[in-house]
Parts: sequence; structure tokens; C-alpha cells
Amino acid sequence: MRHRAIFAALLGTVAMTLAVPASAKDAPIAYPVTEKVDTVEEQFGVKVEDPYRWLENDVRVDPKVAAWVEAQNKVTDAYLETLPGRAELAKRMRALYDFARTGVPREKGGRYFFTRNSGLQNQSVLYVKDSKDAAERVLIDPNAWAKDGATALDAWVPSDDGTKLIYSIQDGGSDWRTVKVLDVATGKVLDDEIKWVKFSGLEWDKAGKGFYYSRFPEPDKAGEFQSLNTNQEIRYHALGTPQSADPLIHATPDEPQLNHVAEVSDDGSFLLVTSSSGTDERYRLTMIDVANPAKRRVIVPELKNDWQMAGMAGDKIYFVTNKDAPRLKLVAMPVTGDESSIQTVVPESDAVIDGASVIGGKLLVNYLKDAHDVVKLFDLSGKPAGDLPLPGIGSVGGFQGDLESKETFFSYSSFNRPTTIYRYDLTNGAVTPWAEPKLAFNPEDYVVEQRFYASKDGTRVPMFIVRKKSVTGPAPTLLYGYGGFNISLTPGFSPTRLAWLEQGGVFVQANIRGGGEYGKAWHDAGRLANKQNVFDDFIAAGEFLIREGVTGKDQLAIQGGSNGGLLVGAVVNQRPDLFAAANAAVGVMDMLRFDRFTAGRYWVDDYGYPSKEADFRTLIKYSPYHTIRKADYPAVIVSTADTDDRVVPGHSFKYTAKLQATEAGDKPHLIRIETRAGHGSGKPTDKIIEESSDIYAFLAHFTGLKIVGE
Repeated sequence: MRHRAIFAALLGTVAMTLAVPASAKDAPIAYPVTEKVDTVEEQFGVKVEDPYRWLENDVRVDPKVAAWVEAQNKVTDAYLETLPGRAELAKRMRALYDFARTGVPREKGGRYFFTRNSGLQNQSVLYVKDSKDAAERVLIDPNAWAKDGATALDAWVPSDDGTKLIYSIQDGGSDWRTVKVLDVATGKVLDDEIKWVKFSGLEWDKAGKGFYYSRFPEPDKAGEFQSLNTNQEIRYHALGTPQSADPLIHATPDEPQLNHVAEVSDDGSFLLVTSSSGTDERYRLTMIDVANPAKRRVIVPELKNDWQMAGMAGDKIYFVTNKDAPRLKLVAMPVTGDESSIQTVVPESDAVIDGASVIGGKLLVNYLKDAHDVVKLFDLSGKPAGDLPLPGIGSVGGFQGDLESKETFFSYSSFNRPTTIYRYDLTNGAVTPWAEPKLAFNPEDYVVEQRFYASKDGTRVPMFIVRKKSVTGPAPTLLYGYGGFNISLTPGFSPTRLAWLEQGGVFVQANIRGGGEYGKAWHDAGRLANKQNVFDDFIAAGEFLIREGVTGKDQLAIQGGSNGGLLVGAVVNQRPDLFAAANAAVGVMDMLRFDRFTAGRYWVDDYGYPSKEADFRTLIKYSPYHTIRKADYPAVIVSTADTDDRVVPGHSFKYTAKLQATEAGDKPHLIRIETRAGHGSGKPTDKIIEESSDIYAFLAHFTGLKIVGE
């Protein structure tokens, strides 16, 4: 499927001491006292206090913030060292990670490109086979790029003839990318280098002489990791020329809020520019003549609907769209046409279309059915041609190719099944394994169950429950959720979660509203003025698990990251009595200032505008930072990273400082701050294992999960 990639004076010697009665081994925690400032702003008649605003400053620039981070990490590290089972979890996680993980291959010019991690490598390595039967060889090994393993190979795109490769580099988890070019035959890195790339596709022209990319203006040093991202533009880079010579292909200076991503058509004749203003799938489409870039026309003018180019066949372009189809449909548009000339090829159905590809004369359409993937086949006219056989309830990805392709590859995974790569023969329909992992556990020891429960307003919500077959409830349970931005949570494998399951814990993934599991209506029901539904769904999931005997009242932990970190922060404030422990990771915690930093301005589609009164009054009711209250809170561990330039760490810093300063019970309220890491992508394996063993040991300690070593 073709998807977008988008997208010191403060510290004194005084400390608050909290007794933690969880076990005799627990020592009292002395939190650093965080300086308060007298910052009060009146918004729409409401006086909003923000005593920790100074913690928004960049930790790499402000020594006071750096000192606060150091002091907090010192306290957190000292506490984590006392937790039973932490070392055993880390050891087992390393063992569970130690298997070869292969990515979906891409064939170009007879060559096959794919990534593989041998097991415990910090970063996956890019390999190439010069023909189907040739021996593989290393093309790019990023593991030597940084001593701490935190510099990663991000995107990589071979030219159509397979002779060259564009690739992007991510350093320290930042969203900024540096783009380079490599000669595939020799492995030599060319002199071309492109900077200030972010939220970009990388697209070769058909001749392989250059490529298109999206970039932002170069920020000043102080704002590199915090300034708002505006005025994105598309440029073309001709190989062998400096970036300064790259011609401008598309920009909208009169609409600086728009983002632009380019795709080259299958026949190479035109460039499709997809423009957006936020996180919603609402796009403007502009078609640009590759031979004459001045020749262009807008084929979808309004930022109103979702449009995903699936491919071409003859004089037709195939799109997946939600125009007049909330669960999406597949349409065809004449190359010379526009939005008004589309014809439905595969109509909307009960299941949500999650992507489609035109490959080898077939339409491969990926559906979400109750939060798991089903792939259906059609001919180019939309006539059904059966289903692609899958191993079970899980998630798939891949399906790259064009109209002439004879084969394509896809991945399959589930909660108890690591990713396996399959080859699909488009001529005879055969599906065969291409890369199967060798495992240090037996998938048959685990059961994956889907159940449905009623939320506060009666809405039927699905959840996946994963456990060892030998485990019966009530058992310590980790409940995970997200609930936003039309993002669907589907089954997927995690070695760190498996370590929890091995010890007798239960893992639950709730498909709450705000996601895309059931299309536009499901998303709309969990955003803007409806955001409370997301929290109600998650709380109802916890109540259901206790009521059904899956877990006990003092055995339930919750976890979420990014928008899911917001989820955890909000529900802990609303129902601190329901949970034993919580991990809020890289969360959006200050809902009144999120739009002032880096990518935050995009999120108004889901959250609303803090500057608008109606939105403000909704946001202040659930903003985690503003709704902390005196109550008996669960144990909370906040996790973030110093180089997160997606959700800046100031969100987590401020939330933690206020939680620690509030009479919120006797359990620990800590923050774990990773260095040279960002929002999550590109994080080296060593850091993942270290962070996960810390957090899971913390959650296990407060849910009663006993960690047993070998």
C-alpha cells in the first residue's frame, strides 16, 4: 500500500519526602523542589496559573532546566535500582529481542533491497541482493554512525533502475533529517547532501537523475528543536549539484500553515502534490507536469477529504477517498480529469479501507475489520477476486509495486507472532514465506482474544486481551490505549510486552474512540468537544477488566504514549482510584500551550484552538497539567526524552513538577528522561530495553506481578 510518511536556583536543599509503603525495601523518596514562578494569565475570564512555565525552555540551551533534569533523573534512577525483578526483565527482554527481524523488500531494477536486524543491533542494516538468487550484501550499516547507537537510518528509496539510493539520517531521535545518496554497485556515498528535511517523502524522477523532497526554512540555533514548523516547500535536487541550487517546485507563502508532500506518478509524467494544514486527512491535490513544472492544475481544491493515490492503469489514477464515504472507497479519476470526474470502483462497505495498491493488473485493498487487517482482491474494474490468505488475526503492511509487477511482498504480525515477510505471486496467487523469524518462545503458549465492552454512553468498544494460556484471572494487567488522530491500534508484536506476558501478566489493547478503527465517525466521536469520550472509553475498559475478573482492583496498570500519554494523564486525574500504576510516555500534558511548539500547531484538528473560547473551555477541563488535584494517586512514572521535538519534553516536565508538588498520595511520582532520544523513532535497541525494563519493573511492582528469573 502506498502511504505518506507524514507528518540550581531552582533546586534547593529542601525536599518533600513521601513514604512509599509498597514494601519494606522501599526507601522514602526525596523529590527535588522545583522553583515556582508567578505566571498567571487570564483567558476568557479564567485565571490560568502556570508556575512551571520555565521548564518549557530547551534543556540543551537552558542550564537551569538541565540541572532540573539531572536532579530528577538522579532521584528516579535511585528508586528504580531498588525494584525487584528489574535486572531479570532486562535480561529476558534482551533474549526476546535476539532474533533476526527482516523488513519488507523492495524490488527495483532486478535488485532486492531490505533491512534486517540480527537481533541486538542498535539499528537495522540495509541489505541488497543484486538479483533474486544473488547473495545479499550490506549496503548501509548505521551502527557505526554513533557510539551510543542513537543515529538511525530512516527512509530509503532506490531509483527505478536500482543503481542509486536516497536515504535519510535521523540523529538523536529528532524529527529533522539529513538526506544523502549512495551508488548501489560500489556502496560509495555521493557528495550530495540535503538538510532541514522534515515530514517529507523522497521521490526519484523516473530517469534517476534527481529527486523531490520537502523542507522547512533553516531555523536559528535556539529554535532548532522548539520553533513552529511553517512554510514547508517542495524542491528538486539534481544529482551532483549543491542544495543551494535546488529549484523550488511548490510552495504556498500566502498559506504558510500548509504542508506539502510530492509523489511521482507511476508513468513518471506528473508530480502529485498533496497539501494539508493539520493532522486531519483533508487534502488539496495539485498535479504538476514533470517536463514543464510551470504547467500545473489543482485537481482537488478544497481541504475537505482524504485522497490517497493507489496507482495508475492506462489513463486512470486510482485513489482511496472518504468523499461521500466515511469508511472510504476506491475511485478512478481520468489523468486529464479532476475531483468532479471520479468514478467509484470499489464502494464503501462496513469495514474501513486502510489503503490500496494497483499492482500487476490487480487492486489490492486493505480493510480494517474490528481493528485487524483483511486484504481483498479486485480486478481493475472493481470486480471481487477473493481474499488474500493471512495466517490469522493480525496486521499487514507492504504491497509495493506497479502495474507491471509480477510479485509483491507484505508483512504479517500479531501480538504473539513477530513479523514474517511473505511473497505474493501475482501470476498464480501463491503466498509463500520470504523471511521467517526464529523465536525464543512458543507462540502457541499465548492466546489472543477480542472482546467488546460498553462505554459510559453505551457505545460498543473492542479490545484485545493477550495472555498465556496458563494464566487465569484476576492477574496483573497492563491496559494500553491511544485514542486520537484517526490512528488505529491493530495487533502487533513487542518483545518487551512479551516479557510481561511471560511472567504471568495480561496485556490489553483498547480500541477507543478517536482512532480510525471504524472510520470518520469513530474519529469524530473522540476529538474536539467529544474528547471526553476517549477518556470515558478507557476508564470503562478498566472497569470492565475488573468486573470480568481479568484483573483485580489493585492489579491494573495503564500505559500510553504521545496522544496516549495525554490519555493516561487525563484518566489518572479523573479516576485515580481505578489504577494501581501508570506510565505516561512523551505525552501532551499542557493543552493550553501545545500549539506553540514545533509540530503542535498541526494538532488543532483533534484538540481545537486554545485561543478560541469554546475550545479553551473544553481543553481546560481535561488538560493533565491543569487538572491535577489532591487525591490518592496511583504510582506514576512519566517518560520522555531530551531531543523530542515532536511533543517537546516541557509537557512532561511541567506535569511531573506539579504532580510532585501536589498532595497526591504516598505512591511515587517520578519522571524518567532519556538522553539523545526523541519521540520514539530511531531509538537504539539498547535504550529500548533499558527504558522498557525500568518501566515494566515499576508497573509490575505496583500491580503485584512477581518477576521470576531463570
